Amino acid sequence: MDTKMKQITNHVLMIRPVAFRMNEQTAVNNYYQKELDKDPDHIQKLATKEFDNFVDKLRQVGVKVTVVSDTLEPNTPDSIFPNNWVSFHQNGTVGIYPMFAENRRLERRDDILKSLESDGYKINKIIKYTSKEDENIFLEGTGSIILDRENRTAYCALSPRADRDLFFQFCKDFDFAPVVFTAYQTTNTGQRKKIYHTNVMMCVGKTFSVINLSSIDDVTERQTVINTLEKSGKEIIDISESQVCNFAGNMLEVQGRDTSYVAMSQSAYNALDDSQRKRIEGHAPILSVDITTIETLGGGSARCMMAEVFLQYAPKAA
Repeated sequence: MDTKMKQITNHVLMIRPVAFRMNEQTAVNNYYQKELDKDPDHIQKLATKEFDNFVDKLRQVGVKVTVVSDTLEPNTPDSIFPNNWVSFHQNGTVGIYPMFAENRRLERRDDILKSLESDGYKINKIIKYTSKEDENIFLEGTGSIILDRENRTAYCALSPRADRDLFFQFCKDFDFAPVVFTAYQTTNTGQRKKIYHTNVMMCVGKTFSVINLSSIDDVTERQTVINTLEKSGKEIIDISESQVCNFAGNMLEVQGRDTSYVAMSQSAYNALDDSQRKRIEGHAPILSVDITTIETLGGGSARCMMAEVFLQYAPKAA
């Protein structure tokens, strides 16, 4: 392990959609997905425009974005969210994760890893958890796991897509201390259901954490999360459940040219109040982008679209 771990990176992987649509296989426990009454071609055009605009905004502030286009076959409507199947770590290890939806398992692409290597990024080891799919055990990358890399702490809200035992195995393999809890949302039927991904209700930056504390119903679990965040020196910025429904918890701090930025969607930005925005901007300026089509149909937002690349750049001599 490197002695000094970075919490944020200036390099992200993003997958450009070619046939974006609502994924019926994920909608069974992603309660943020909604249908849009538009034809598929129009939806694809909207999603592509939103994606390209997001990439442009990141690049304009100095974030390195590796863009890989999706393929028409196999059919992978959620490929725009690569952080669920892969994670790249500073010591050269890559994690490959088991996915709940069968059609999301098709998103995993060895060619992307090989392309990064050929571009000069060093991969020392690949840890695959994908065999767990045969046992219906899932852990969907940095959707399920929120990493405080500097303090070697990992947070996980248990759900049908985040298995406790496999999370503990991940923490052992990648040298993180585990913090486990269950987070809930109130659905349209009034039922209290588990939130499908931790990164919907929680974000950890260098010096802050945006989190929906009220989603953690168990008082002891909630206090453990608070204590751990405070011990690691994070300012806790609490958000409401209604703000979570507008993806205000789904943000990511990335390193730009001269400073870091907190990337989030425009709907997330609009859902925050002035005080919350001011507190976030006390740590880093906000970079917001309109990705309404992607959020509505995909049930994921800005953070989900970025797979952070922490691999060391070590190009071979010519």
